Amino acid sequence: MSTEGYCDLGLRARWTAMAASLWVGPRGTINNYPGFNPSVDAEAIRKAIKGIGTDEKTLINILTERSNAQRQLIVKQYQEAYEQALKADLKGDLSGHFEHVMVALITAPAVFDAKQLKKSMRGMGTDEDTLIEILTTRTSRQMKEISQAYYTAYKKNLRDDISSETSGDFRKALLTLADGGRDESLKVDEHLAKKDAQTLYDAGEKKWGTDEDKFTEILCLRSFPQLKLTFDEYRNISQKDIEDSIKGELSGHFEDLLLAVVRCTRNTPAFLAGRLHQALKGAGTDEFTLNRIMVSRSEIDLLDIRREFKKHYGCSLYSAIQSDTSGDYRTVLLKICGGDD
Repeated sequence: MSTEGYCDLGLRARWTAMAASLWVGPRGTINNYPGFNPSVDAEAIRKAIKGIGTDEKTLINILTERSNAQRQLIVKQYQEAYEQALKADLKGDLSGHFEHVMVALITAPAVFDAKQLKKSMRGMGTDEDTLIEILTTRTSRQMKEISQAYYTAYKKNLRDDISSETSGDFRKALLTLADGGRDESLKVDEHLAKKDAQTLYDAGEKKWGTDEDKFTEILCLRSFPQLKLTFDEYRNISQKDIEDSIKGELSGHFEDLLLAVVRCTRNTPAFLAGRLHQALKGAGTDEFTLNRIMVSRSEIDLLDIRREFKKHYGCSLYSAIQSDTSGDYRTVLLKICGGDD
């Protein structure tokens, strides 16, 4: 149905809990649970899994009402108490898309993104849209954590896999983003904005042919606040919006990536709302994308994504999920969504 119808376990746990805390923003739907007790939660989860039949309601309530950092402590406690990995028990007891979401919820953010990137490059063909989405919406610090998690999980460098699965200017831009070199400063330099705007104009609209490297250098390394000012200056110089120039000068996945950068610069939640709309509309549901965005943004900006979804697509994200999913899978996604708008 479419939206239109609508090692050392202790050390590892401390590290993953600390890393998870870096992925929390003020506009998420999931926060730290007051009075949190990992031993009590681990015991309740064990009973829910090992009793007669599975108590899906208890599993959903606990895992969607605890922050990721708290879930990492539950994972550690579960392993220590029962000498069994919670992930293995969930995978053994649940199935389908519901299982995928529940496992995602107990996975540290950087590890989850690393796995999503690996899936997007595994097998026949590459899922370029997923590569673009993750690499354009993560901060430099997050990208460094993801690269580290990727190497830990697969004993391969993320850069190497991206290089082998992509090519040309698209590859160069992805690698620039994967290096985590984007400036994260909130300060803006008006002189630099004018200089960069002129450079972009000279590299595209003003000349025969396009100097793609200049677009990559500026759009993939400057901070978002700096790029906002640069795009304003670009319009003053060229009398065109930067998106229109990118569409006219570039093509293929490289064009898609730079357009994503522009849209994330202007409004990341709106960009991700668009990705969710694409995942939910039409004859089938793209659960891979739906699960990733719902889980990965649940502690960062999902409230803002909900607002942008309603603004641009005429219905709430909650109602779109309700129309497009079913069963326990629907229940857990709606709990993560956090409410109707």
